[in-house]
Amino acid sequence: MKPTSPRAARRLAKKADKSAGPSLPDLATRVARAKVKGVDKTLEDRAKRILTSYLQTAESYVMPVKDVVAEMASGQAAWRLGSALRDEILKTPPDAVRKAACQQGCAFCCILKGGEGGVITSFEATQLHDALSPLLGQPDGREWHPDACPALDPQTQNCRVYDARPMICRSFVSTDAEACRINSEGGEEQGAGLLGSHLDYLIVHAICRQALKGITQVHTYSMAATAQGAVSGGGTDATLADARHKPSALDSACRDGAKAAHI
Repeated sequence: MKPTSPRAARRLAKKADKSAGPSLPDLATRVARAKVKGVDKTLEDRAKRILTSYLQTAESYVMPVKDVVAEMASGQAAWRLGSALRDEILKTPPDAVRKAACQQGCAFCCILKGGEGGVITSFEATQLHDALSPLLGQPDGREWHPDACPALDPQTQNCRVYDARPMICRSFVSTDAEACRINSEGGEEQGAGLLGSHLDYLIVHAICRQALKGITQVHTYSMAATAQGAVSGGGTDATLADARHKPSALDSACRDGAKAAHI
């Protein structure tokens, strides 16, 4: 059926474009226009450059757009980029890394008290759930401390799923273990913080969420709730549904990350 007016023609063209899905240049335009609440423009622009580089690489490798959208929505894109940035930092470790007090068995940073329970993406939540599910019924970190991450071994305080730990666990660093202990009890001692790459990772994911509005949904999840659901025998879908954050959680994590990142 032919449109009966120019306005109807425009509506039909817009509908056809939407059903065809975005192109990589469309996604790049969406990224350029995205805004993240409460984040300094310098940080926002840096994250946009990082994500634009990812899109350019995807285009050079002729990566299907649906796969790019899936990686952006799940958080796998933010994970890839955050991991690469973290690796670059660690090639020439700054003082806070070289003088880190972190060691096996020191798990005060794994006491997940209050807040959002650790902000992670669906990619990370699925990885964590799959790694923890086989440990159903075994003693977990809450036998050591009631607010500890269930991924911990209660005897050694070592992570039982170390290779599947989320970015927030990989980004935390401290030069003072005692400060971590005090903070785990509600204090505000100096000496602990996050690698700067973690802030990039968070803001990149926030930009992905803005860029994909109207295309697909982008969520974040509570690491604590995901781990608890996994060790309790909950299926992936049910656990993630229960662990899903409100949209404001990612915005808060970006703002808090900007305060905590010091490397």
